[in-house]
Amino acid sequence: MLSDEPEVNPTDQSGGNSASNEIPTSTPGNQQLDAVTPQEEPEERYCWVCFATEEDDKFAPWVQPCNCRGATKWVHQSCLKRWIDEKQKGNPYKSISCPQCQTRYIIILPSMGSFAFLLERLDIIAKQLSPGMAAGAIVCSIYWSAITFGAVTVLQTTGFERGLSMMEQAEPIALLLCLPTIPVALVIGRMFRWEDIVLRFIQNRQFDVRKYPVISLMLPVSNEPSPSYPEAFPSNTISASEPLSVTRIFCGALLLPTVSTIVGKIFFKSVKNDLHRTLLGGFTFVVVKGVLKIYFHQKKHNRAKQRQILDYTPENMRKYWMRSQPPEGIDRPGQQGQEQGILRQPPIEEHNEEHLVNGAG
Repeated sequence: MLSDEPEVNPTDQSGGNSASNEIPTSTPGNQQLDAVTPQEEPEERYCWVCFATEEDDKFAPWVQPCNCRGATKWVHQSCLKRWIDEKQKGNPYKSISCPQCQTRYIIILPSMGSFAFLLERLDIIAKQLSPGMAAGAIVCSIYWSAITFGAVTVLQTTGFERGLSMMEQAEPIALLLCLPTIPVALVIGRMFRWEDIVLRFIQNRQFDVRKYPVISLMLPVSNEPSPSYPEAFPSNTISASEPLSVTRIFCGALLLPTVSTIVGKIFFKSVKNDLHRTLLGGFTFVVVKGVLKIYFHQKKHNRAKQRQILDYTPENMRKYWMRSQPPEGIDRPGQQGQEQGILRQPPIEEHNEEHLVNGAG
């Protein structure tokens, strides 16, 4: 039975369905999402050197030289150059890193030409060699000065003719090695302070020293026994020796041969040998100087142990403080110490009574 309707091929139907699937369709929901999604806004640039933003200077060139993120990753090109110049300190080849992320900056230097490059290399070499050359010059100057001082000391202590003949007969290498050791030995010997050892021994054994009348007459040793614990004035809190002075040690060591020669010529004229006379003079000078130093420091030690701090009362103020003040317009040498509260006790009571009588009159 025939029909007027055309037959439909299955392949054509499937093809139509595939064609219809290839056509993109947009739903109302997708259109709404596209409309809601905003575009990414450019982040604000902030220079970490001058603290300026892009709005402050719109024409300044910016650079991102490191791996930092956020507001600190941007910096002005001119600000970064100035900061790098401060860090390099005149050395354009010194590597500079970011202070935050420690990334090394990529710095490109334009070419200056072969001749200018050679001059730059010579300048860098001169800067590197200058400290070593200066140190060598200083060491050589000290060495030759020590040789000269050693030669002068030999001539001074042994006599000019004998010392000159000794140095002429000696080997040059021996002179170069031995003469510089003379000032070094003098300085080392000056640093050994035997007076402090003796003074410390005397201060620790003052009660036993009373058994020796000779020492008691020569040194200001207290005749009273050491107080039992607790001690009102502990001796371990008082420094018996003075701090080391480099200049004083150096000058004293270098002047010792000259002083020894002078003392030997004054007190030991009968000794014919110049070297023996100088040695005797030096020994005498060192011993006398040490005894005087021990005496002086023992006096200071006793004064420090006997000092007293008075009560802050009107009577003490009137007795000690007001009396120590000089008249207006007159500056006395001890005025500065007196202003700080360091007062000196009147040595004699009769002297104080005399002042009171005169004041009353």
